[in-house]
Amino acid sequence: MPGYRRARINDAMQAELSVIFREVKDPRIKEAFLTVTACDVTPDLKFAKIYFSHMHGEEKEIVRGLRAASPYIRRRLAESLNLRITPELTFVRDESMAHGAKIATLLNQIERENKAREAADEDSDAE
Repeated sequence: MPGYRRARINDAMQAELSVIFREVKDPRIKEAFLTVTACDVTPDLKFAKIYFSHMHGEEKEIVRGLRAASPYIRRRLAESLNLRITPELTFVRDESMAHGAKIATLLNQIERENKAREAADEDSDAE
């Protein structure tokens, strides 16, 4: 199976899961404002890692809600994606947004320090 097929399946699953998450009635999921950031299906299509981020709620409760709703989510995926095997889903919180924010904060801090250093150098040159 060529790699581009897996990429297409990953993209289709991500799009479909975004729709399905809005339809799940579990309050742990509905109130968390979940976003599917990525999907990673194994080459044999038996397992899939679903990376998500959330706006509200406690992560443990959200994961419990996702595990409880997993059979419903798999059934909906099977209906919408015409795959021979519907993969078992594993839900993983995506840390990339927090990591990116941390890097941006560090870069801003370095930039402020450089500006302060340049201003101090200009003051010492003016004297």
